[in-house]
Amino acid sequence: MIPYGRQDIDASDIADVVETLQSAFLTQGPAVEAFEAAVARYVGAEHAVSANSATSALHIACLALGVGPGDLVWTTPNTFVASANCARLCGADVDFVDIDPDTLNMCPERLAEKLAEAEKTGRLPKVVIPVHFSGRSANMRAIGALREKYGFAIIEDASHAIGGRYENAPVGGCAHSEIAVFSFHPVKIVTSGEGGMATTNDAALAEAMQLYRSHGVTRDPKFMQGPPDGPWSYQMVGLGLNYRLTDIQATLGSAQMRRLDAFVERRNVLAGQYRKLLAERPVILPPPVSDGISAWHIYVIELEPKRAVVNRLDAYNGLRARGIGVNVHYYPVHLQPYYRALGFKPGDFPHSEAYYDRALTIPLFAAMTDAEQLTVASALQEVLG
Repeated sequence: MIPYGRQDIDASDIADVVETLQSAFLTQGPAVEAFEAAVARYVGAEHAVSANSATSALHIACLALGVGPGDLVWTTPNTFVASANCARLCGADVDFVDIDPDTLNMCPERLAEKLAEAEKTGRLPKVVIPVHFSGRSANMRAIGALREKYGFAIIEDASHAIGGRYENAPVGGCAHSEIAVFSFHPVKIVTSGEGGMATTNDAALAEAMQLYRSHGVTRDPKFMQGPPDGPWSYQMVGLGLNYRLTDIQATLGSAQMRRLDAFVERRNVLAGQYRKLLAERPVILPPPVSDGISAWHIYVIELEPKRAVVNRLDAYNGLRARGIGVNVHYYPVHLQPYYRALGFKPGDFPHSEAYYDRALTIPLFAAMTDAEQLTVASALQEVLG
């Protein structure tokens, strides 16, 4: 089976991890800070705070921004559930903004319309979470301009996008946001096994996220109430969680960061080759990126309704039967049973729903060979005609 995504672990990655396994620290050691520094340096952010998953990073980002009961957070329906759940875990209400059918990212025009209506009712969002779907940055300049007008904070869900660029700058530098979050799951661009990272240019937000990811406990006297009893002292100054990344994971992440540019370059080569290989198939291909470079976490085609000779389910089953590990990204979050129970229903976000009905994720990963890609293209021709 050729999977839709897969990690690329080499001998140097393994050697680095073994060295950490033989060291004094398996967790809460120097490898974590080194990984955070490597990510911050790469994206051009002042601070990076690691966590044991991007979901955890999104959660502590919301906590650091003070999201709580009575607040409202908006994201996009075309994402994994974590982009919305992080707000619900803080007790906040969630709503969604439909996508641009071309970019598949949050649509700035729909966002502007929704904000204008929300201002009339006095129910503006505290935080907006645009998602850089498939590795392509959302239109952060336009979304950032709305942030300045309406006063909400932005968390970029950049789980798909490390190594991508927007307007000649790395995604994650937070030029138009308070915080950006990356994922290091094995199918992502680089991996730490499981893991996530939040970047920010705000020292206070970084300190808050560091507290929340480790029980709300600190040994720093400046955060303590009263003088410490001694050098052994620590205080719990907030209600936090255990979201720490281990040194084992951080070491793998740092090793992978050294190859990030090569990974993204190869993914872009494969995406370009798909455009040629699939040009005559009855599918809608992702449009070229004009305002940056996609990291190409996933490659999603859409079955063209008027030309497709099979439906999406038959195409999925036919490709799987041929050893092609296709997938579907994403079932609209607002249609998940949990969110339907909150009042969302079919028809609320038509562009996201129409896209979902046509979407099919086909294999793309840095270690994919040209021969494997030709196998995928050949199978698509057999199934789709």
